[in-house]
Amino acid sequence: MADAKLILCDVGPRDGLQNAAPILSPELRADYVNRLAATGLPRIEAVSFVSPERVPQMAGAEAVMEMVDRKANVTYSGLALNERGYDRALACGVDLVQYGVPLSESFAEKNQGTSVEAATQVGIELAARAKRDGVDFAVTLSVAFGCPYDGKIEPDRVLAAAEQLAAGGVEEIMLADTIGVGVPTQVRELVSETLGLGLTVGVHFHNTRNTGYANAVAAVEAGATVFDASTGGLGGCPFTPNATGNIATEDLVYLLEGMGIATGVNLEALFEVSRWLSGQIGADLPGLTYKAGGFAPIAS
Repeated sequence: MADAKLILCDVGPRDGLQNAAPILSPELRADYVNRLAATGLPRIEAVSFVSPERVPQMAGAEAVMEMVDRKANVTYSGLALNERGYDRALACGVDLVQYGVPLSESFAEKNQGTSVEAATQVGIELAARAKRDGVDFAVTLSVAFGCPYDGKIEPDRVLAAAEQLAAGGVEEIMLADTIGVGVPTQVRELVSETLGLGLTVGVHFHNTRNTGYANAVAAVEAGATVFDASTGGLGGCPFTPNATGNIATEDLVYLLEGMGIATGVNLEALFEVSRWLSGQIGADLPGLTYKAGGFAPIAS
């Protein structure tokens, strides 16, 4: 495992803050992104190009991107949920557009005002546009392990969506446990089967039921190579009942490094970002290692 090449993406500036109070200014959000980039993280989900009326925490995405001090070795991504969001992301010069395809009709309507099939078709169209525009593109399959409204999502539905998107030109798929209901056996099955489609496979875990880190280990063992996590474990979806945070980036780094997987991320620097963010939010964050610190042989 020591030679595994993983891409860690901190989604704190988007998923972490989108359900948080108080609302941080674009200046502070850009500062947050810059602090994360200084830790050695290879990818950061910096902004979300959604309606500020629906998600006021994400207002001013253009201003955030303008103030970010871009580093050449960092991929700065932005979330888009429709064509308008893609246009805004492209205008801001993001390196990667992250698009969401929900896998239940109820979640599709509440989160994006669309249907599963319509969202899938838009994803295919945007993948083609991204190739022409020279920007990287990835699709997150939301509620891939379960929906708060429609219940269990069968693996066949997830794989059928991934196969349809792959046939339409999508090359990277993120399997998202949006409400934190998945367990390692499901993770191994979905990651392995999706890899069989010839895709780059990533995972996005919430720790709602305390299975997020076990799921991350299962995903590593199954061959996933992109891992979303959020500074301090902050996060949650504003359109999901009882939403709680993501797995914490620094906790994941500690876990992976302890398993012999080099991440290239400075753990102590991540601790400092979480402490800073805790101060901005005015509350402790759900993550644990930023409070406990590192432990030999893990460098802190």
